[in-house]
Amino acid sequence: MLANWLKNAHSTVIFTGAGMSTESGLPDFRSSTGLWKQFNPTQLASIDALNNQLNDFMHFYQERVQSVQLVKPHKGHSILAKWEEQGLIKGIITQNVDGLHQEAGSTHVAELHGTLRRFHCQSCGKSKNREDFIKQLTQCHCGGKIRPSIVLFGEQLPKDAFEVALHLSEFSDLFIVLGSSLSVAPANQFPLIAKEAGARLVIINEEPTDLDYYADLVINERKIGEALSAVDQQL
Repeated sequence: MLANWLKNAHSTVIFTGAGMSTESGLPDFRSSTGLWKQFNPTQLASIDALNNQLNDFMHFYQERVQSVQLVKPHKGHSILAKWEEQGLIKGIITQNVDGLHQEAGSTHVAELHGTLRRFHCQSCGKSKNREDFIKQLTQCHCGGKIRPSIVLFGEQLPKDAFEVALHLSEFSDLFIVLGSSLSVAPANQFPLIAKEAGARLVIINEEPTDLDYYADLVINERKIGEALSAVDQQL
């Protein structure tokens, strides 16, 4: 069914969450073993932590940056990159900050929550070096704090990525969610925007989501790489 939908769609959009990256070895956030079971996001992944708990903030993100460096895209990432090259998908909207889509070869990626692969000064905005951040050189020459270029709790989504995601959603006719709990606003509104615009909605996630009711097809308890491989073989 999904292979036929993909073949016949004029504008397919992919939406990925943390579950897309677990097969590469990165933890997700909200499952029973997710990252937020170990850490409180409002304490460590927030603008307040950057301003008031700098040592804890830096230690948390230095570990996350190092963990991202150790993983590689899995077959699901590679299939999406191939589908983009073949013209089967228009773009990817991702909540992930690991950059694995781009590493696999995808080029049309809207990073709603920023990326752990770039860094900048909180004060002057200048781009900074990843290796310096890992080595705990976290103060800019201007005196500002060097931080990952991600969206923290308490910050707004990047305008450019949001607008690209909105455009993709509004003009899609097939919208496929991969590995997202769809519990984080406003990112979780894009599948609904696509559905309201007339798109078929497909949700592939290990666990049920709050938006399964709206989906035309739901696939649970299956790894994303396996699900995409099966569709790719049918194509």
